[in-house]
Amino acid sequence: MYQAPVEEIAFTLKHVAGMREAISEGLLGDLGEDLVDAVLAEAGRFTTEEVAPLADIGDRQGARLEGGEVRLPDGWRDLYRNWIAGGWNGLTAPEAFGGQALPHMLNVAALEMWNSGSMAFALAPTLTMGAIEAVSTHGSAALKETYLEKMVSGEWTGTMNLTEPHAGSDLGVLKARAERRADGSYRLFGQKIFITWGEHDAADNIIHLVLARLPDAPAGTRGISLFLVPKFLVNDDGSLGARNDLFCHSLEHKLGIHGSPTCTMIYGDGRFGDEKGAVGWLVGEENKGLACMFTMMNNARLAVGMQGVAICEAATQKAVAYSKERTQGKAPGWSGAGMSPIVEHPDVARMLLTMKALTQGARAISYSCAHAIDMSHRAGDSNRHWQERAALLTPIAKSFSTDAGVDVASLGIQVHGGMGFIEETGAARYLRDARIAPIYEGTNGIQAIDLVTRKLTLSGGDQVRGFIAELKEIADSVRRSNLDGLGEAAVRLDAAISDLEAASGWLLQTLADNRAAEALSGATPYQRLFGLVLTGCYLAKGALAESGDGRGEGRIALCRFAAENLLAETAALRDQVVNGAASLAAARILLA
Repeated sequence: MYQAPVEEIAFTLKHVAGMREAISEGLLGDLGEDLVDAVLAEAGRFTTEEVAPLADIGDRQGARLEGGEVRLPDGWRDLYRNWIAGGWNGLTAPEAFGGQALPHMLNVAALEMWNSGSMAFALAPTLTMGAIEAVSTHGSAALKETYLEKMVSGEWTGTMNLTEPHAGSDLGVLKARAERRADGSYRLFGQKIFITWGEHDAADNIIHLVLARLPDAPAGTRGISLFLVPKFLVNDDGSLGARNDLFCHSLEHKLGIHGSPTCTMIYGDGRFGDEKGAVGWLVGEENKGLACMFTMMNNARLAVGMQGVAICEAATQKAVAYSKERTQGKAPGWSGAGMSPIVEHPDVARMLLTMKALTQGARAISYSCAHAIDMSHRAGDSNRHWQERAALLTPIAKSFSTDAGVDVASLGIQVHGGMGFIEETGAARYLRDARIAPIYEGTNGIQAIDLVTRKLTLSGGDQVRGFIAELKEIADSVRRSNLDGLGEAAVRLDAAISDLEAASGWLLQTLADNRAAEALSGATPYQRLFGLVLTGCYLAKGALAESGDGRGEGRIALCRFAAENLLAETAALRDQVVNGAASLAAARILLA
């Protein structure tokens, strides 16, 4: 059973991602380490004792559509009610609406634990938190007054309605339509698919944020508006009124995250209400809905990255525990009686250490992204720098962490051997759950396009150049430390950072020369290259930190392992970035 790694999470927040410095400089208000530790400890307890035990039930039963109503797996409704009773939904929400306004870093750390306990369950608050941010940033005073307090408490959940059957990632061709009404409201009509927690029986109301097009809207993404559409209309006194004209038509039968109801939603077919059309209200301005939705999407992208971290941690825990119990053959040097535990076999040890290194690296990248977001809101004159740093790290946190989740979960099955392919051991669930994360909230290929074409070029490339300079300082610190046990870590870090610098420079020049197709041919390898370099550097930063927790030797060993094993890949990735376009173009004949 999953045990929340509270101490490791706290260490990464404080010593690697930058929380301790931010607290000492007064950038996080009156937040102190004692409060951080208390929040993390309670989140870990709740996850370990209440969320994780229901994960397998959710996977086996799944959400069910019965008589037009969606039922959650046994125990999940009560679990959700206990979760909101703990106040977890409002960690970062505005205090004016009942939130605690705590740093984003603390929230993503809690999200990691929820998702390790059950990724399917954690999707509900993940979407609600994003909806809260979108409404609080772009909603009118009336919308905030009517909806935010209940959403912040978690009594009402939120969703994000983008995708349609004919329009996956290309939102410019969506067909859902909205019509104006004289009272300032709108009526919505259309179908949305893949709507996470679009219908369920855990909350009293569900607040849908829906992209749709007005009759006179410009074509493409410039003509999209965002609307708030509740399941139940809300009366002037705040009580729930009539059922709105929307419903869940069907549930998707998915590879994983079975407990999470993924809905096909129908708006405005006349099933409910006096006239056809789901009643909604504009969020932001007409025809500028995509910009409003991106507030929610950027929040969701880091949250999905945390799902990757969470699966890494849970799958690693399970694999390590199994490897110490399972005996098979005799490992080299084994002198004990009978067969040796498989953890003693070099290949198994290599897989487990790879899993640990990817987990720690993905965690550090994602927490550092959250740190940059926090600093962008609080750092005064440095706001632009931190806004750009958060923008640069977001696609890496989303893509590298979710790719790592798939890789680590797959390695976990391999460690289990044939037993990993059997559902009863639980190792397979992690891979099935993890596989969606590189796909939704913008596929990892889309993240690579965003990274190369929009984020790499921030401040004319100075943001990424400055970041690389910071990474070089970490490598220099490793070299100067003379710590026993680091092996060739400094040399390997230097080489990997040079690979990143060369690839970044080539991409910037290629984009400047208007050769976008060549640059994008190397976008995905570049994204992985960046993530691996950050993994090596952040593990080195952790190895150099003096935390006093007695784990320094283990962190040094993991830093060396990552540097001498994982970073061996960076030279090949650099070559893919710089030289891959020509071979890709030539090989397209195979796809004709």
